[in-house]
Amino acid sequence: MAEPEITEDGRHVVIDGRRWRATDPSIPAERRAELTRILMSWRREVRRTKGTDEEPAARAGVHAAKVALGERGTPPWWDQTDAQRRARWEADVPVPRQP
Repeated sequence: MAEPEITEDGRHVVIDGRRWRATDPSIPAERRAELTRILMSWRREVRRTKGTDEEPAARAGVHAAKVALGERGTPPWWDQTDAQRRARWEADVPVPRQP
């Protein structure tokens, strides 16, 4: 799979012509990989729980992982101090329980 286009300022990726907030580039590689694994697990949970009472919790897990990665949240990662950025990616992010 090809890497997505990144905007000149590095703040967004472009996928199918649409801009999406990029992951905070200052997250250490090991933590970024861990958060990405958690995000992918939550996305699988969203698919598994679609249309059930468990779906909102799975979507909340996706949101928490994306906030930790800097892909969501206010202010955006580029407007946060280094300490705020570090606190964001070091925060505990829930992990889906195994069914």
